[in-house]
Amino acid sequence: MPKMKSVKGAVKRFKVKKSGKIKRGTAYRSHILTKVDGKHHRQMRSSKHVDTVDAKNIKEMIN
Repeated sequence: MPKMKSVKGAVKRFKVKKSGKIKRGTAYRSHILTKVDGKHHRQMRSSKHVDTVDAKNIKEMIN
């Protein structure tokens, strides 16, 4: 049986760390950020981890 192809959109959006957790970017950062207060804007810079519920599906898409 042939290997499953990875979902290229998921490969570009997620990275698997050494610990096995999946790193993702923050949503709502594209435009119209003048209305967002400075604290929230700074917090959106940092990357987040994917929830454990979604991690299994994302790992299947990446591999």
